[in-house]
This record gives sequence, structure tokens and C-alpha cells, in this order.
Amino acid sequence: MRDMAKSPYVSLQTGGRETRRSDSLAPVPTPSLNALPIRRLTLRDLSACADLSEDRGWPREEHKWGLLLTAGRGYGIDDPDGGLLCACVVTEYGPTDRPDLGAIGMVLVAERHARQGVGRRLMRHIVGELGMTPLTLHATPYGRPLYEELGFKVTGRAEMVLGNFVPAEREPTVTTRPATAEDMITILRLDEDVFGTDRTHVITRLPAFADQLRVAEENGRIIGYAAAWPNMNTHVVGPLIARDTETAKALITSLAAHTDRPLRTDIDVRHEELLEWVKQRGLASVAFNAVMTHGTPELPGDWTRRFAPLTVAAG
Repeated sequence: MRDMAKSPYVSLQTGGRETRRSDSLAPVPTPSLNALPIRRLTLRDLSACADLSEDRGWPREEHKWGLLLTAGRGYGIDDPDGGLLCACVVTEYGPTDRPDLGAIGMVLVAERHARQGVGRRLMRHIVGELGMTPLTLHATPYGRPLYEELGFKVTGRAEMVLGNFVPAEREPTVTTRPATAEDMITILRLDEDVFGTDRTHVITRLPAFADQLRVAEENGRIIGYAAAWPNMNTHVVGPLIARDTETAKALITSLAAHTDRPLRTDIDVRHEELLEWVKQRGLASVAFNAVMTHGTPELPGDWTRRFAPLTVAAG
């Protein structure tokens, strides 16, 4: 904020709008936040998005922002004083002309403009633009009331866990190995079956985005896959798709064996056995998020094999 003691202008309140006056200038109204245009964001906005994250006390997460801005569609409002006033990203899945699902994430409003209806306006715009497309998002307790006001319903819950993984004395017996280029077609088929719709444009980015991409096998058949991607000083485990809990354990164990960083992941709370196991292995509960949907009573696909998302920002 400008230091008013050093400014030649005097801030006035006129009819609820701030104006500034000097001896030589007529009063000029400050632009209303509701009048500022909502625009599409691109990779050119990467630094501004990271700045906005930092402004709200989040990690900058440039790596994740880069994926979301290329695989999804960013929306934002420019701050008249520079940078972004607010932003979010929508990642759509399924046919391009009629998506089966849109995942909303990274909904952020600059601290100095918080609680002024900016986030509500941006969300209303997105819900309106996506029309009949079913939507999903992970909501913090702080954001949940706004989403409920917009018609989102709680349909699930995810628990974030974080920590240094401690291997078990008795390792899971499921075979795992690094994924190869030849595995990608099988991974895409498995992912679509479990996730409930096609997300080729995201999954094919995993080899470049993640530090590790591994598959689980039985008799030469792929029965699960998982990635570990860098986020600040951690490795995030996701997606985590597996035939059963033992397969999920084997994939996490294999990823942990190839990194010195703490692991972080968001596990569907219905997978109680896996959550208990990761906590025994050194990961601790950090937070809970509500999984919410709009325009559909539940997420598509098979939740019993969907253990963790790529990121809560993209589903």
C-alpha cells in the first residue's frame, strides 16, 4: 500500500468508492473490483501465479502451476497495482467438445483483496462458462461455505499425509518396476477405466513432470501405477492407481526407495487400511479436504482402485 504521508494525493471515501485528489487533478474514482475483466491465463502468467500463492502463505509451486496452466485453463483478474488479484485453474477431462468432468483448483485471492467477493465472482464465472459440465474440487474448511453457496455438494473426503517413509521389515510382495514408453498405452487404458474418463493430455505429461513413474505387475500384466513428482522439498505421490491395497503399498514403497525427500500424498479416507499403514511407516496427518461435486452426485470411475489424485488441484 502506498505510504500516504509521502504521497501528494489524499485518499477520500465518496459514496463507498475511494477517490484521490491533488491540487491539480480532479477526483478520479478507483476502479471497482467487480468491473475488472476476467481473462484466460497462460504460461506467461506463471510467475504472477506463484507470487499469488506466496501472498497467501502457500508455497510458490512453479512446477505444479506449469503443469496446470498447460494441461488446463487458467482464469484470473489483473490487479490494477500489478500482479494478479485472483486466479484459478480448470482441468477438463473427456471429449474436447463435451467434457465429462472439470476439476477446479488453485483458487486464490490476494490477501489485500480478500473477503470482497472477488473469489465468488470468479467462481460464478467459471461455473457459468462450463455450463453443463460436471465439476469437482477439493475444498478447505475455509473455502467450503463459498462452494456450497454456489451449489457444490460434499461427496467425499481426502486426508493429506506427510513425512519420511520408513520401510517395513516385510516388504509388499507385489512386483514393481520403472514404467517405460511401451507401457504408456496400457497405463492410459487402466487410468481411464479407474478414473472414469479419458485424461490422456495429463497422464502423457507425467514422464516429463514426475521424477518417478512406476508400474505394478502380476504375470506380466500391469495392475497399477504411481508417480512421484517434486514439490518444494517433498515428493508428492500421485496419481496412485492400484488393483488393491497391497498393490498401492508396493507402489508407495518402491517410490520411497528411490528418493531421500519426505513423501506427501492425499488419500481417499475410505482407504482406511492404506491410511493406517502409511502412518505406521512415518507419514503423519496434515489436513483434511472435502471432495465436492457440482452437477453430478458423485465422481465417475472406480474409487476402490483410485487411492490418490495427481494433485488435489487437478483430480
